[in-house]
Amino acid sequence: MFLETIEKPNDIKSIAREDYGELAQEIRDFLIRKISVTGGHLGSNLGAVELTMALHLALNLPEDKIIWDVGHQSYTHKILTGRRDGFESLRQFHGLSGFPKRKESDCDVFDTGHSSTSISAGLGMVKARELKGEKSTIVSVIGDGSLTGGMAYEALNNAAKLESNFIIILNDNNMSISENVGGVSKYLNNIRTASGYLDLKEGIYNALLGTKRGDSTISRIRRAKSSFKQLVIPGMFFEDMGITYLGPVDGHNIEGMVRVINEARRVKRAVLIHVITQKGKGYLPAERHPARFHGAEPFDIETGIPSKPRTEANYTDIFSTVMCKLGQRDERIVAITAAMPDGTGLKRFRNMYPDRFFDVGIAEEHAVTFAAGLAAGGMKPIVAVYSSFLQRAYDQILHDVCIQNLPVVFAIDRAGLVGSDGETHQGIFDFTYLSGIPNMHICAPKNKWELSDMLKFAVRFGGPIAIRYPRGAAYAGLKEHRAPVELGKAEWIYKEWEIALFAVGSMVKTGEAVRDALKAQGRAVSLINARFVKPIDEEAIEEACRDHMLIVTLEENVASGGYGEKVLDYMNRSGLRNRFLGISIPDAYVEHGNVELLKREIGIDADSIVRRILA
Repeated sequence: MFLETIEKPNDIKSIAREDYGELAQEIRDFLIRKISVTGGHLGSNLGAVELTMALHLALNLPEDKIIWDVGHQSYTHKILTGRRDGFESLRQFHGLSGFPKRKESDCDVFDTGHSSTSISAGLGMVKARELKGEKSTIVSVIGDGSLTGGMAYEALNNAAKLESNFIIILNDNNMSISENVGGVSKYLNNIRTASGYLDLKEGIYNALLGTKRGDSTISRIRRAKSSFKQLVIPGMFFEDMGITYLGPVDGHNIEGMVRVINEARRVKRAVLIHVITQKGKGYLPAERHPARFHGAEPFDIETGIPSKPRTEANYTDIFSTVMCKLGQRDERIVAITAAMPDGTGLKRFRNMYPDRFFDVGIAEEHAVTFAAGLAAGGMKPIVAVYSSFLQRAYDQILHDVCIQNLPVVFAIDRAGLVGSDGETHQGIFDFTYLSGIPNMHICAPKNKWELSDMLKFAVRFGGPIAIRYPRGAAYAGLKEHRAPVELGKAEWIYKEWEIALFAVGSMVKTGEAVRDALKAQGRAVSLINARFVKPIDEEAIEEACRDHMLIVTLEENVASGGYGEKVLDYMNRSGLRNRFLGISIPDAYVEHGNVELLKREIGIDADSIVRRILA
């Protein structure tokens, strides 16, 4: 077993060249075996095995730096830096993270989780290297999907000014470049990066700079060279920006990639290596269904089928069904997603109404302003996005949607704790970052029927409105409580005295359990479904304060800027002196782990809440 000899960074360099293929296979077998138990990002990691091996063979870690865009393809990197044993606890509480984490290893140089950031971070490290007079190699690895994010192009534009080495690896698993173009490009790359060529070019340019017409001659040479390259090299977009392009390169040929990386290190400017890989390579189910194995649940290795198939509809399923019905009833309804038609539940809508479905790629900022344009044009846009990704478009929500009070609906999936993906993906800030924006309205459903009702309300509303709902099975309780949705109106589910529980969205289910436990101890408890975080129901708060000693708010959002803070502020301004207890997520980043375990750990599970109320 070659894999067992990898115990620390750079151990891979002791592996013989003829054994690279065997090691790659061992890594794939290891990943498939471990992720089938823990779940995780399988397809992207299987596709990047040889690329990662080549980087570790060509570089010297941790002196040299690798920044992984998004970071979900970094599993092989973790294995090659001595963290193989940690895969027993991958994505589990206090276990190995599924993303790069600086606190885990010196070889993880930048924490990532969202896309299109690696070139900016890498460029910053290059400048830090220059200022400190160091000689390390900096490599940013970015996928073709992440290049749809505008931030990547902002960074490329800035990187073009560099006069020192910076390597950008474009991991392209789209397989859209033909072999003949690749062959010509490979031939030219060998010439353009050979020692003789580089030395000759530098010598000619330096000599010409000393002559009377040197600048104009150099300019003509460069224009002629670029015109020729435009015909035969597929990367002229990057070349025209001032970034040297090498590729396309076979991303599963380790020795070939090592050569190109070493060649790229000699270029005294930003250089982009275009690598072609196959997502899910080496595991047939992942090759056939790459979307399903992007973020895989535990599965049976033989068939690729999830070990615990879902038996209950989740909130994404409910959203998907209602969207299709709404689209049938109103031709002005359009759907927008940022590269996640499956994850957000818009795949069925896309199939039914392809002309009214828009996937803008990994470009949340553009998605929101695009939606604003659609709304200004008389359509009814619904932007389906994960909570942690919508925060990337804060300025567009504020400036392009809310200032104009445009009727854009934000369907915010994965709101609250999402679990195994950790800090970068927990959807625990949306109440906070949205509620400070004038004209924005925010609601959260208590169960699957209320999600349907809120979506129907939202498309009729006529202004900016966000509906946030959690990951996981849709709550099917409290079906008999289905009062019509009214702007800013809470719903009294149980009306008693002494203790009033104001619960938001997913916490209504928890509130039920808290109420049952308190009633078992002889307490009188009211349960109110808050429904709206903005505007809050001030009348319901006043009514509760008349009949209850203790007001308790329950929310799956950080405390700062959350629902509880708004209720307490209103009570203070109105002179309501009832006791108050705000149950929320602490103002901190929450690590990865099982959602129920995380709730217990931070004190928002039913048992913890009961203890706090009785105390």
